Amino acid sequence: MTVTVVLGTQWGDEGKGKAIDVLARDYDFVARYNGGNNAGHTVVNPLGTFKIHLVPSGILYPHTRCLIGGGVVTDPTVLLEEINMLNAAGIKTEKRLFVSPRAHLIMPYHKVLDGLYEEAKGAGATGTTRRGIGPAFADKTSYNGLRWSDLADIEVFAEKLQTQLAIKNKIIAALGGAPLDFDKILADYRGYSETLQPYIVELYPIIEKGLRAKKKFLLEQAQGALLDPDWGTYPFITGSTTLASAATAGLGIPPRAITRIIGVTKAYTTRVGAGPLPTEILEEGETRRALQEVAATTGRIRRGGWFDVEVVRFAARLNGIDELFLTKLDILSQFETIKICAGYELNGRRVHYYDLDAYQLAQAKPIYRTARGWQSDITRARKFADLPPRARQYVETIEKLVGVPVRWVSVGPEREATIKR
Repeated sequence: MTVTVVLGTQWGDEGKGKAIDVLARDYDFVARYNGGNNAGHTVVNPLGTFKIHLVPSGILYPHTRCLIGGGVVTDPTVLLEEINMLNAAGIKTEKRLFVSPRAHLIMPYHKVLDGLYEEAKGAGATGTTRRGIGPAFADKTSYNGLRWSDLADIEVFAEKLQTQLAIKNKIIAALGGAPLDFDKILADYRGYSETLQPYIVELYPIIEKGLRAKKKFLLEQAQGALLDPDWGTYPFITGSTTLASAATAGLGIPPRAITRIIGVTKAYTTRVGAGPLPTEILEEGETRRALQEVAATTGRIRRGGWFDVEVVRFAARLNGIDELFLTKLDILSQFETIKICAGYELNGRRVHYYDLDAYQLAQAKPIYRTARGWQSDITRARKFADLPPRARQYVETIEKLVGVPVRWVSVGPEREATIKR
């Protein structure tokens, strides 16, 4: 039996979709256990380019069965769009994709409230994706959530929906929004239920049987470890636990069944929205533009900075990461000089990530090591020895400082542009 967790070690956008696509060919099941469609996994392979937000990235291999656990909040409109997109590309989803009836539904009022809350906070906004993720998880915690299982009895669902709209419309109106219509929402969700019914299946027996049969499971985390509500840069975090241990609650995998944990790490650091980013490059110029990216989910610009050892090392130790999958090394090929943040200083003393809250972290000064760049195209490298000496040295420096071996190096977005060490 092999149960492997793949998680991001930074603030999301590390390239988990690419990592899953490379790894999934060796697994029987690929599963999501947290988050929602605020995740955006981009996969480039011989079938095309796919931007997936809910369906596990392993769906692109015909032999895998893909699971969306109860720890994921699901927007039916997004789920339908992705299923239709995959089917149109010739990728079979029925009898291969299964969604837990325990998974909570993202409702229209969640998305409305997400936007209204951000607007009400003004300069103090946390920079959410406005996809309704946080309000959906808040309802789950406060016993106000609706689940796929509720749609099995439309009268039960209607009663619960009516209760929630009575509450939510008052809040929406108080924040200056327009009240939502009960009949429209009920009709829409009845339609979603009828269309998606073949995909709604209790996962526990599937997982239990698979574990007993020694099948291989690949568990796909959403977001990054430093967006965790408890261990991340609160309040600039996400609505669900992002740690490897969340697979137990979010999917039903026993903790002792997890045999391997792979951390996906970008060769530099990016972040979307508000929150501290100690190594952020603030000066206008080519370096800043080169490390900025466009987010797959929101289209917003990701802020860019140098590699932060403190962040990755903390995530590795907290989650018990065994190996690193280093992505986007090719982006650094253009630089004559590359910096690595080896630690922080605050008020004249050396500090660690775990010593600081989000606001103190924003004030911390990175302590940099400087390396010479390789300034050559590495996108065709397929063996570690093919990389220029300075590129190999950069990878070796990261694994030495983080304390975890780098087993994969991505040198381009395509599936084949990956070096296995």
